[in-house]
Amino acid sequence: MPWLLLITIVYFLLAIVCLIDKHLLTSSVPKPKVYTFYIGISWTVVLVLIPFVNFYIPETKQIIISLLAGISFVYGLFWFNKSLYQFEASRVVPAVGAISPLLTFLMIYFSPLGKETTVLFNIIAFILLIFGSLLITFEKGKFINIKSLKISFVSAFLFSLSFVLTKYVYSNQTFWNGFIWTKLGGILMAILFLVFGKDVREEVFKKREILPKKTITLFLSNQVIGAVSNILQNWVIAIVPFYYVAMVQALQGMQYAFLLILTILISLKFPKFLKEEISKGILFQKIVAILLIGAGLAFLTLK
Repeated sequence: MPWLLLITIVYFLLAIVCLIDKHLLTSSVPKPKVYTFYIGISWTVVLVLIPFVNFYIPETKQIIISLLAGISFVYGLFWFNKSLYQFEASRVVPAVGAISPLLTFLMIYFSPLGKETTVLFNIIAFILLIFGSLLITFEKGKFINIKSLKISFVSAFLFSLSFVLTKYVYSNQTFWNGFIWTKLGGILMAILFLVFGKDVREEVFKKREILPKKTITLFLSNQVIGAVSNILQNWVIAIVPFYYVAMVQALQGMQYAFLLILTILISLKFPKFLKEEISKGILFQKIVAILLIGAGLAFLTLK
């Protein structure tokens, strides 16, 4: 199953991105809208691909769907960052990680292509992957409250909508054309943040201190890794059957598993780079979660 190998690589790369981000974020987290603006506007680099790929203007319906796919993803990212800004990650990440695949599954089930069926092994794999993701991100004594659940639901809904719309795009356009048009939607959302967000404009146009070369190099390298993983993730969405899109989201538990393993290894080898203390109880919980994710992957390969 080539797509399964590809998505495994994607979540391994995203774990590296997350780890480097954790190392670089030594100051306070910027405001959600500002942080999301930088992510959305960074997609302008995709425009350099236009002369080198078979870029074309699709029919109006496809343009709207493509732009909405990009807009909903960036707007969902804004709500996700906002939830992280207001609440602890342990209250937000498990909720979004569980709700988003379920919403995607429901959107697909009730869509015109929802008649496509899947086998029992895939359903079992889907359930195991969601429970594994929940367990690996769960922290004792930090439960989801109503406020964090509401904002997490909004973020999860927008992410799910983006995934489903993106699959529609790739079902009707060539990969690179659909990729560029969806990114244009994200850029448009970022521009709207800039136009209507006073805090965004103040942050963008203020003077900054020059960062050390090592920090800049690490940051740029991280952006390249993130870009590669994003392209591969979109490629997986393009090639998998429609009803597997929710599975791609559920497999995100692998990212948390890779992140845990990398964190432990780097903490042991380079304690100054990243400090991480993990108790035996938490480690046991994470191992059980990884076993659940592994079982989900095993069921996913069965036919």
